[in-house]
Amino acid sequence: MDYEHDIPNIPFRGPPSSRSGSRTPGRSKSQPPQETVRQFWEEFNSKFPGNVYTVLPDNPYARTKAALTPKGVIQGQHAGKSYEQARDECRRAVERIVKECESVNQKYTDPHFDIEVDLKTNRRDYLDGVEFINHEMRPRGVRRVTEVFENPQFFVNGPTASDVRQGRDGDCWVMAALCTLGNKEGLIEQVCVARNEKVGVYGFVFYRDGEWQQCIVDDKLYLRAADYDESIDERPIWDDINRKDTEEEYRKVWQTGSRALYFAQCVDENETWLPLLEKAYAKAHGDYSSIEGGFVGEAIEDFTGGVSSEILSSNILDKDRFWKEELMKVNKEFLFGCGTGMYSNWLDPKYKGPPRDRKGISENHSYSIMDAKEIDGERLLRLRNPWGKKEWSGAWSDGSEQWTPQWMEKLGHKFGNDGVFWISYSDLLKKYQHFDRTRLFGPEWTITQQWTTLNVPWSADYHSTKFMIELTKASPLVIVLSQLDTRYFKGLAGEYTFILKFRVQKEGEEDYIVRSNSSYFMSRSVNAEITLEPGRYQVLMKITAYRQSDMESTEEVVSRLAPTRREKLVQIGLSHDLAHAKGLAVESKREKEEREEREERKKAAERRKLREETKKRLQKEWIRERKLEARRRRAEERLQRSEAKQYGLQNGSVNQVNGNTNTITNGIPVQEPMTNGTVPTIQFNGIQAPKTSQRKTRSPRPSLDSLVSVYGLSTSDQDLLEGFEFDSDVDMPPEEPEPKPCVQRSSSMFSEEINSDPWNAVCVVGLRVYSKDPDVSLQVIRPVPEDDVEAALDRDDPAASATTEKRFWKR
Repeated sequence: MDYEHDIPNIPFRGPPSSRSGSRTPGRSKSQPPQETVRQFWEEFNSKFPGNVYTVLPDNPYARTKAALTPKGVIQGQHAGKSYEQARDECRRAVERIVKECESVNQKYTDPHFDIEVDLKTNRRDYLDGVEFINHEMRPRGVRRVTEVFENPQFFVNGPTASDVRQGRDGDCWVMAALCTLGNKEGLIEQVCVARNEKVGVYGFVFYRDGEWQQCIVDDKLYLRAADYDESIDERPIWDDINRKDTEEEYRKVWQTGSRALYFAQCVDENETWLPLLEKAYAKAHGDYSSIEGGFVGEAIEDFTGGVSSEILSSNILDKDRFWKEELMKVNKEFLFGCGTGMYSNWLDPKYKGPPRDRKGISENHSYSIMDAKEIDGERLLRLRNPWGKKEWSGAWSDGSEQWTPQWMEKLGHKFGNDGVFWISYSDLLKKYQHFDRTRLFGPEWTITQQWTTLNVPWSADYHSTKFMIELTKASPLVIVLSQLDTRYFKGLAGEYTFILKFRVQKEGEEDYIVRSNSSYFMSRSVNAEITLEPGRYQVLMKITAYRQSDMESTEEVVSRLAPTRREKLVQIGLSHDLAHAKGLAVESKREKEEREEREERKKAAERRKLREETKKRLQKEWIRERKLEARRRRAEERLQRSEAKQYGLQNGSVNQVNGNTNTITNGIPVQEPMTNGTVPTIQFNGIQAPKTSQRKTRSPRPSLDSLVSVYGLSTSDQDLLEGFEFDSDVDMPPEEPEPKPCVQRSSSMFSEEINSDPWNAVCVVGLRVYSKDPDVSLQVIRPVPEDDVEAALDRDDPAASATTEKRFWKR
């Protein structure tokens, strides 16, 4: 309806404002809104972006690491080369330590991870991280393997999944990974590469940030109970009972065998590989607290060098295909872990109780998938709880009606609360929400990798820095984009977390071929698997940064810890610095040449521009000087004519020669100039003034203006305008751009938080490419400003349609 016509007596004021209340907007009125927004983002982003690459002062190890990092085009190498180098290095290091200890007749004590001194001096650097004190982690003693075990053996009948029993910490994800490795022969042995049990030294290798690294430990282990002579709680109760040898019986009960250990333990009372491997893993990460909480797939990656993908049961498109092509290949091409209850507390985020139970399956707990079988139409899987107890209580659980003697024989199963149970495929998909699938790589695979550092803007978009893959033949590819594993330097990682994505497209084409799989929980890396033909392919990265309000920046942590926890800061700081050395952007020879060439072109262009500007300026100055000189001559000529006229009036002699006016100056006739120096005729509001010449000449200076206005001027003032000139080249001030008005922003214009702590997100990322093309290569392509073009939006981006060109055809 027509609002104005229906209510004619009320002035129309438009619809009421949608702004609630009458609060005056708190924005500046002295400039356009767009300028205010521009200034906000200028203040929001750091004017000095960058990352903390070295925590320790003048760290020479980080410099050496950065210098040794490959640059330019990186050729592929066989996937096992890095492992072989780390394994051999570890074995040589253990051999040298053994010789050193034997020469001084001493058992090996790890000077970098001496848990006995650390515990008994209450430093707790190897139990607690830099962030907080872990009050739940309270071991009571430390003893060597030979003091704890009566007949210690590293392996008893080989390492198996049934050996694993979790201790009193939250590393179930590590234990589940080791259960999974125990199902495939040789995998655990590949991690435990060197040892001398007499000397008490053990060497392990772990996969970290794309390369294998060694870790050596001694044989000291944490215990549940203190030594008899040091005991405060256990001894008084123990001494109340008369015993033959009180101290020896105390040791056998409280400090002997696997059950005496505080952390992980083997089921066999004399097997030692598990607690020692866990200790090495904790040392590699700095402390035991740092390995609490994680995902099975990440730990399997660390122990095998494989690539883990995250699969949600609700996202599986074809469940038959997932069973046949993936689960049935468990312990062959793939290893699997699983978990459930990822969002179990989202309606009650303050819940701090024990994990809830789903028919015997604990929420937020990791399990390993040990086997998958399809027999007589039944699809069944064998799982293991790393606690070594507490099992599934639904169909096919121990004692359920599905079991018959025939099925017990077919599956080789025995009842018992040992943490091992069978579950149907349908129940697996119903009860477990999250699967970690790790692909293993054999000697037929080639790997190449490269690292770089990216400034991550607040508005996440595909970055202008790209990776370039070159294939020489058709090959399957596994492409992995990863960030540094911050678990190795917890507390020094800074206040930003990052979510990674990438897509692959052929060089010269805008449409992409494949995108990385979505990763909702495992944020350390994302990957994609695809088969490509020979050619060059670009990998475009999209990184989203999130600022954690409860986290300190790296520089704040360093300044806080340096005066009080020097040893811990040195330990974690060195790990931080060596990791970040990967991201130091050191130019390759080719990149340096291209940069220097660009700088020369830019310098030459700027020189040409300056030359043209200087030439124009000097031309203007030259013209101005010439005009000023002509003006002076005209002024002198007018003065001469005036003097001559005055002289003629006094002597009564004025001659006409050839129609030209001649004056007599000191008796010498002077002809008035009629050339370009002639003073133009003066006009008074369009009325011609008395002529001083009969010949009409046109001034060649269009900038010269001799028309004047006489309105409001007296006759005497009009006479004074004779000979008036105005020349824009001479009389106007120099043409300079007007400076923009400076807006004085008050400190309250934007929040104090934005002004004092601007956005500064920097991420070190690496790309690994696994291929069956032995000549595959990889390089980083950094943006060239003049050639930089934004990437097209993803197909399913809500703004994608608005950015594409529309053609409207006439009918």
